[in-house]
Amino acid sequence: MRNLAIIPARSGSKGLKDKNIKLLSGKPLLAYTIEAARESGLFGEIMVSTDSQEYADIAKQWGANVPFLRSNELSNDTASSWDVVKEVIEGYKNLGTEFDTVVLLQPTSPLRTSNDIIEGYKIMKEKDANFVVGVCEMDHSPLWANTLPEDLSMENFIRPEVVKMPRQSIPTYYRINGALYIVKVDYLMRTSDIYGERSIASVMRKENSIDIDNQMDFTIAEVLISERSKK
Repeated sequence: MRNLAIIPARSGSKGLKDKNIKLLSGKPLLAYTIEAARESGLFGEIMVSTDSQEYADIAKQWGANVPFLRSNELSNDTASSWDVVKEVIEGYKNLGTEFDTVVLLQPTSPLRTSNDIIEGYKIMKEKDANFVVGVCEMDHSPLWANTLPEDLSMENFIRPEVVKMPRQSIPTYYRINGALYIVKVDYLMRTSDIYGERSIASVMRKENSIDIDNQMDFTIAEVLISERSKK
C-alpha cells in the first residue's frame, strides 16, 4: 500500500509557547514523531502540516517533507485535524500523488514508537480495518468519577453497585490516547463517521501514550525519555 504519514504542527500554541518545536531532551518535540515514522519503514511520504516556515525548516532538518504550508483557514486552534488531513490529501493529489492509507501522528506524543505504528498497520491488515486508533488503559476507572454540585456534596457521588463491587471485578476502561490514527483514504473521504464501519483499537502502553499539553506533561516526558535512554 502507498502510505502517507501526516504530522500536524501548527505554530502559536496557547498552553505552551511553540510547543511543537520546543526542545525535549535536546530535540524539537516534532522530531521524535518524525523519527518514529521513519524508523517504521512504512511510508512513501512523511509530511509535516504547518503554517510556519520556521517549523517547516525544522521538520525538513529532521527528515520530513513540507511541499506546501497549511492554509490560513485551517491554521487556527479550532480547525479539525481531519480537515487538515483532507487538505493534505488533496494537496498531494494536485501534485499528482495519491495514497491508499494515511496515518495522523500528533507531535505531542513523543514516546510513541515505530513499533506502535507497525503494530497499528498490522492490525489494519489482519482485521481488514478501515480505521485503526490508538488507545491505552485509563489510570483511574471512570466508575469512581462524577460531577460535583455547587455545595460539593458527595451524596450519591458513586453508584451503590460500584461501591459494592470487588476491585478485581471492575472492568478495564480505555481512552483514545491521541498518538495513532490510521485510516484508509477512500474510507476517510466518503464517511462522516470514521469511528463506524470496521473501526478497530490498537492498544498501546500507557508510558508510550503521554500527550503533551502543558509544562507538567513536558517534564514527565523528559523523565521517561531519560529512563528509556538508559535501557
